[in-house]
Amino acid sequence: MIKVFGHKAPDTDSTGSPIIWAWYLSEVRKTPAKAVLQGEPNTEAGWMLAKWGIDKPEIISDVAAGDQCVVVDTNNPAELPASLGEADVIEIIDHHLLAGGIKTRLPINITIRPLACTATIMHDLIGNDDLARAPRAVKGAMLTCILSDTLEFRSPTTTPHDRFVAEKLAKDLGVSIPDYAAEMFAAKSDVSSFSDEALLRMDSKEYELAGRQLRVSVLETTAPQVLLDRKDALMAAMPAVAAADGAEEVLLFIVDILNEEATLLVPNDFVRQVAEKSFGANVAGDTVVLPGIMSRKKQIIPALAV
Repeated sequence: MIKVFGHKAPDTDSTGSPIIWAWYLSEVRKTPAKAVLQGEPNTEAGWMLAKWGIDKPEIISDVAAGDQCVVVDTNNPAELPASLGEADVIEIIDHHLLAGGIKTRLPINITIRPLACTATIMHDLIGNDDLARAPRAVKGAMLTCILSDTLEFRSPTTTPHDRFVAEKLAKDLGVSIPDYAAEMFAAKSDVSSFSDEALLRMDSKEYELAGRQLRVSVLETTAPQVLLDRKDALMAAMPAVAAADGAEEVLLFIVDILNEEATLLVPNDFVRQVAEKSFGANVAGDTVVLPGIMSRKKQIIPALAV
């Protein structure tokens, strides 16, 4: 049984894309596969599973020698199981920059395309004829992934093809994109049950800047004030989270989906310097608003400087 999984701290794309590809492998390629996760899905991903009646995939802590694996929505070893090198990786499907570091036993299929969402790539790889056979739940997951990663086409990572695919799926499913996305984002914004530590790790990537290991975290929301009201507690939790995760700093960007801007929490002089050097910001307190900043992949990570 092939295990299909995405990155740690699974967001909607890293929850939905394994489900989509496991269906394709099992039902079209006739190679039995199952979707698995490396952690609890975030609130939006959990909402997607409930919305389309999809069972939550098994959560794994590692893989073992002899396991056949397909990696989706990442190619960064830091975001993958510790024992991946002992398993048999047979395919990678991703839309992030090529990180390097994954070693495979044999030549494999690798598809990395500059699109906003892994699910868009999967749509193209599956093709219209086979996709027509897919159950509504698979198509619903695909639509949800695309709308999530594009922030309903607001993100600068959005391409015309992402939008075309999403609109085609929505028409097929009889879904109003504005209404559906509003439900999605409401679910994403409900973080009342999460601890400060969990929020800092909810949608997070590891990144090295000038020899310092960073955890770059993003929280996308339509209700930013709910998170800003927890600002002091979130900043107080950062040192312990960084230490536990082998990082030196946590950068937390609260992305306001509707106003298309991000607020960076500034707990110390290092983060202030990063904000000023990276974004030309003038930091006067413990937060700074960054107009137009929506995408970690395209606007935050590439800009980071110190």
